[in-house]
Amino acid sequence: MFRWLQPFRRTGVPGRSTLCMARFRLGVAPLRRLLERTVGLLGAAATPGAFHRTYRLMGLDGFVLDVADSAANDRVFGRPRSGRGASAFPQIRVLSLCELGTHVLWRSAIKPCRRGEVTMAPALLRYLRPDMLLLWDRNFFSYALVRQVVVVQKAQLLARVKTGLIFRPVRTLSDGSYVARVYASPRHRDRDGGGVEVWIIEYTLHDPRRTGDGHKHRLLTTLMDEGVDPATDLVVRYHERWEEELTIDELKTHQRERPVLRSQTPAGVVQEVYGLLTAHGLVRRVMSAAATRAGVAPRRVSFTGALKILRCRLAECPDDDTGRERWYERLVEEIADEVLPERRPRINPRVIKKKMSNWNKKRPEHRSPAKPKERFRDTVEILR
Repeated sequence: MFRWLQPFRRTGVPGRSTLCMARFRLGVAPLRRLLERTVGLLGAAATPGAFHRTYRLMGLDGFVLDVADSAANDRVFGRPRSGRGASAFPQIRVLSLCELGTHVLWRSAIKPCRRGEVTMAPALLRYLRPDMLLLWDRNFFSYALVRQVVVVQKAQLLARVKTGLIFRPVRTLSDGSYVARVYASPRHRDRDGGGVEVWIIEYTLHDPRRTGDGHKHRLLTTLMDEGVDPATDLVVRYHERWEEELTIDELKTHQRERPVLRSQTPAGVVQEVYGLLTAHGLVRRVMSAAATRAGVAPRRVSFTGALKILRCRLAECPDDDTGRERWYERLVEEIADEVLPERRPRINPRVIKKKMSNWNKKRPEHRSPAKPKERFRDTVEILR
């Protein structure tokens, strides 16, 4: 990176330890502020797929990242455990509020892997606005979170909920769905105290090739007008939530070149995550401009194609303002050619091909093994 910023410099290149100490002195706060200042909402009223009526589509989901296997990272972030033992690497958990129409990870929370997504959610929900429609998975359901979205933030909610939860119909609608209330506890439900009114939609699928065929599914929403938002339209709209899964795949699979974050210290790990999120947001900003030029939705532009073009063209960026503007226009025009075809109706099973390994598990005694005392050549003995 230093040589890229100062090309053809022969002397005075800092050593690796010098750069690491510079990162240590910088700290985490400047990276966090840089992320907040550079990554913003990109969807406009005319952006395809960014809105449901007047509501901006937002998603809430999380992911984990493997971090370097150092004692400091293990102590701060921890590692998940199972019956087979502890995970190979410590892990960090990231929960993000995503603009679904543009794949922008707008606001994120970073915590150790021992922290659950539900406990991290309130810190992100405070960023919601009244013109937003939030989509989340069934594991986020709780009275406190529903109340924070609807009552405190004045936003709208469209969420999947577990079929085993108890909802008492207040009134039944013409299509068979019903209006109910969400309560803080069974005692509040029995007394009808402090409930939040919601619309419950139950449905099933009739396609043997789709996961969930023949099973009952349930959605909860605060969009209460069935004439404006028919139940079938909301069921289809809920599946926009998967756009955040694709966004996470962009960052974890295509943008991140290393399977494990390299930083050996917790502060360095958080710096790296903020750097990844900032870079992803900037790539998406250029892709949004390219999508506008091409007249397509931002998610129709290839992320991998845009990423490869950026890696080729960044070194050509001029120093002067005029030259930089021309360079940026050519960059946007080139990325605008990376338009993907319309998505086919398809589905992939959630399975993994290789789960076990023939190699023995790495254990603490295998770290920092004793080094050989002699050269390899000196240890060779020819058998007679």
